[in-house]
Amino acid sequence: MQSRCYNWLLAAVCTTWLGCAGGEPEASWAPGTGSPHSAGLTTDGGTVLVTSTSHFHTAGGITEVPNDLSSRNLALLVPNGSTFTQLTGAATDGGWQFTGVPPGLYYLKTGSTYTVTDAREVELDSHDLGRADAVYSPVSTSPVNIHVTNLAPWMPYRRSTEPGSSLQLASGQVNLGAMLFLDEEVPTGQTSLVTSAAEMWNMTGPTPICEAAKGDRLYVNQLSQLDAGTLPDGGALGYSTVVRSVETAPFDYTADGITPLSVTGALQPVPQTPFTLDWRLSEYAAHASEVHPTATPATPDFYVMPSAYGLSHGWVGNVEQVLHLSLPPGTSSDFSRSLSYGTPYPSSWGMVGYAQSSFRVWLDAPDGASYGVLGNLFTQARLEDLVAGPVRPRVSPPRSLTLDGMDASTSREVGSLTPVIAWQAPALGTPSAYRVTVFGPRFSSLVIKGYVYVPGSLTQVRLPPGLLSPGAIHYLRVTAIDAPFLDLSRMGATRHLLPNAHADALSAIFTTP
Repeated sequence: MQSRCYNWLLAAVCTTWLGCAGGEPEASWAPGTGSPHSAGLTTDGGTVLVTSTSHFHTAGGITEVPNDLSSRNLALLVPNGSTFTQLTGAATDGGWQFTGVPPGLYYLKTGSTYTVTDAREVELDSHDLGRADAVYSPVSTSPVNIHVTNLAPWMPYRRSTEPGSSLQLASGQVNLGAMLFLDEEVPTGQTSLVTSAAEMWNMTGPTPICEAAKGDRLYVNQLSQLDAGTLPDGGALGYSTVVRSVETAPFDYTADGITPLSVTGALQPVPQTPFTLDWRLSEYAAHASEVHPTATPATPDFYVMPSAYGLSHGWVGNVEQVLHLSLPPGTSSDFSRSLSYGTPYPSSWGMVGYAQSSFRVWLDAPDGASYGVLGNLFTQARLEDLVAGPVRPRVSPPRSLTLDGMDASTSREVGSLTPVIAWQAPALGTPSAYRVTVFGPRFSSLVIKGYVYVPGSLTQVRLPPGLLSPGAIHYLRVTAIDAPFLDLSRMGATRHLLPNAHADALSAIFTTP
């Protein structure tokens, strides 16, 4: 079960593992809020216009739909030393306008995400797969009746390095990418499957209502294990890729959590495309101490992901992977293999390569609990570009994190709810931007409370009010983003353009007053 942000959570006693890479380009700066950078600022009268358009990608082209911003919880925060002045703005023709904005950098708040910019026009666009008129059910899981034939001989799951066989669903007409979970074990070698003991998990979120009259179809894909040689200990190493598929006829279905989805068809072999992966994992592992002084290598993962209807707008859609290779936890030696991926999708769809190396860190809380967290380095690009040479980091983590001038790798209590987080630029790469992710308490876990994006030329930012809770524990993840086409004033339209690389640095747990 994978998507853009590969999360896992394991709770035991007082220990919680948390991980997510994800799944989300200067100015005079008031004292205590960031680095001075006054060149190039606009002074055009003090207005900021925010617009938003959704772009829906289908085989028929791209449909653009303007969005109403009145429900988006927009605000603009102007820094004044250690405090902020908040402006609420108002609806205007074509968007949402803020007035009385002084020259220089400000924070644009959209929900729990803040973007630091000096732009006088900001676009909150999005690019998604599926019909613009699609209606969505709030449920993301549904029971399934499966009746499929002509499978490749079924292989059992044994471990992450021997993934066996699995089934997934995808659509080119609506935004659906789902894994099928079977309640009963399938006998080894079986080539058909008839069962109602199964469930669909839509990894894109709410499930679209499918309409036969509008041509809505499903791809039913079988992934199976292919051989990638042996591990250093002599054990088998396999990876999963799509080997067979069928596209259903148009159908009607409304997910309500009770009515089962019918998945039927005779699957057919799909063509396989070979490539060579030369993955320099030792170069990722060399940056472990920059993730955190106590970080150790965790699990490396490599994916090939489809991008619906091409790559001109970057990675579009949340269609599930056509290939996944997972190496054993702790692997840090270079890896070179000949692999292949299968795809049932049209040749107009692009393929994205995604290489991620994770690092594990234990963070101690004042009450004696320990939280296991993950920091990641990942690189993603057009597959043919990524594997044209060695796969290596494009950017390394920010260095020497501090909170209000004190070492952020040491637990402490901060002096306010709006401390300054600062860092040094990475040793490798030139960041287009940085993202500060704030984690805070929810029940017995630490979860994401919000994000702050800042331009790549800044190396510090004051956290805005509302992200930190009083009298609570938190930690921060500061991510260096190397994405040459990223524009913070057009982040929705540019954040998934390729290539794109991230590298995380983690703070210790700190306490707020």
